[in-house]
Amino acid sequence: MKDEILVENETKEDAGKETVSKNFIEQIIEKDISEGHCGAITTRFPPEPNGYLHIGHAKSILLNYGLAQKYGGKFNLRFDDTNPTKEKTEFVESIIADVKWLGGDFEDRLFFASNYFEQMYEAAVKLIKKGKAYVCELTADQIREYRGTLTEPGKNSPYRERSVEENLRLFEEMKDGKYEDGSKVLRAKIDMASPNINMRDPIIYRIARMHHHNTGDKWCIYPMYDFAHPIEDAIEGITHSICTLEFEDHRPLYDWVVEEVGYENPPKQIEFAKLYLTNVITGKRYIKRLVEEGIVDGWDDPRLVSISALRRRGFTPESIKMFMELCGVSKSNSSVDYAMLEYCIREDLKLKKSRVMAVLDPIKLVITNYPEGQVEYVEVPNNQENEEMGTRQVPFCRELYIDREDFMIEPPKKYFRLYPGNEVRLMHAYFVACTDYITDETGKVTEVHCTYDPETKSGSGFTGRKVKGTIHWVAQPTAVKAEVRLYENIVDEEKGVYNEDGSLNLNPNSITVLKECFVEPGVENAKAYDSFQFLRHGYFCVDAKDSEPGHLVFNRIVSLKSSYKPV
Repeated sequence: MKDEILVENETKEDAGKETVSKNFIEQIIEKDISEGHCGAITTRFPPEPNGYLHIGHAKSILLNYGLAQKYGGKFNLRFDDTNPTKEKTEFVESIIADVKWLGGDFEDRLFFASNYFEQMYEAAVKLIKKGKAYVCELTADQIREYRGTLTEPGKNSPYRERSVEENLRLFEEMKDGKYEDGSKVLRAKIDMASPNINMRDPIIYRIARMHHHNTGDKWCIYPMYDFAHPIEDAIEGITHSICTLEFEDHRPLYDWVVEEVGYENPPKQIEFAKLYLTNVITGKRYIKRLVEEGIVDGWDDPRLVSISALRRRGFTPESIKMFMELCGVSKSNSSVDYAMLEYCIREDLKLKKSRVMAVLDPIKLVITNYPEGQVEYVEVPNNQENEEMGTRQVPFCRELYIDREDFMIEPPKKYFRLYPGNEVRLMHAYFVACTDYITDETGKVTEVHCTYDPETKSGSGFTGRKVKGTIHWVAQPTAVKAEVRLYENIVDEEKGVYNEDGSLNLNPNSITVLKECFVEPGVENAKAYDSFQFLRHGYFCVDAKDSEPGHLVFNRIVSLKSSYKPV
């Protein structure tokens, strides 16, 4: 991850050189290295496999991987799979694909917390032997009651002073399945009067007979996240455990666990602010409901901001990295406008992608004085802003398709496109003048008639007269039929994401499907994830789920224009 990812450059006047400020995480790491607390660093991305990753997770992936790259260290991918009730192999596979797609190279370091269950059990036994953990039989409600409040200390469990021998026996019997789910827990013995509620004898193991995607039915007790996570980091030799701000209050417990269990060179937890995007849905519970109710067609529906949805829609890893660079890293929570993400994908694609002609709402245009049966080819640049992409030959003939919005019978002022008596240029081809049109019984225009001037061919040097309008077109005989999907925000932006009752404010017009679209013939062999700029319409990507040979489906990634300006 480049240094300029996070803050503006500052000029060093005396040296005349540009120097780059470092974010607070980099400052901590460099201090640790300089003071000998660690050598090469090791970071990790530790998702729970209970859903698909979203844009916020991309920040953590790129941050952790970027830090490892910058300081010559290692980056691990580890699944925190300690809660089998919500975990699926499907989620494991999707997360691996997402991390690889973003460029997070974990090499052969793919780990599962469940692979350490034996070591976690041994760590719990060690705490019991030290008098630092005990088996408690209070109910969940009683534990909450005994915990106290933010202003009042908690009170000790009546089971807190059990002997080491009794706790060892009970904990082993918990492991052996002798007790009902929820009847007993293992708690750390810390301080029920601590001002930090997380330190008031937290639960570190519970009984739960659940089938685990990785360990099957081997275990009927499972460690709690706050106990398991620091152990996982310590086992893997993580030097800096980078996590989001909500874990700041958990850091004393994190440090307590690695210290009491006795790990040398324990990892250091550092918190940073989450990424919040305006008017998007990231909550797994809400996305799950949208999927189950058929409002979206899966976790990768292009209206969502899961990483798989962004990939399917046509966003690129480079655009997401650019977005994260603009967002930066801080200790303060803030929201980012979704328009910034759209700006990044436009910037990434504008010099990379071919610009092709596509007609999304077609009407036929007939050039009445063009020879019937004749086809000629006009030379078209693949990208007007990038000459290195070269040119292509596009067929032109008597009968074409144009977009309906490019013709009006009675145009308003300053309408420079086609109308009776007006002359425009057909992009990369000839001037045409409208002579007539045909409507159906409802008055809808079905066909426009024009004549062309052979001397006005684009590139011929013609200067006899000028026209104010240029419209795009597709030759009818060679046009490739396609389905095009236009997306808007799935959230009603005026009302915000949530209603007062917690339900979602959904935009009923979040998707428009156009079945009768036509694209120039150069795209007929486009494959999943191939993307293009459709001139005047925006950037479009071949849908990876529904597109197939003979039935092309394009998703609009983003329109061409935006009011967003980067700061």
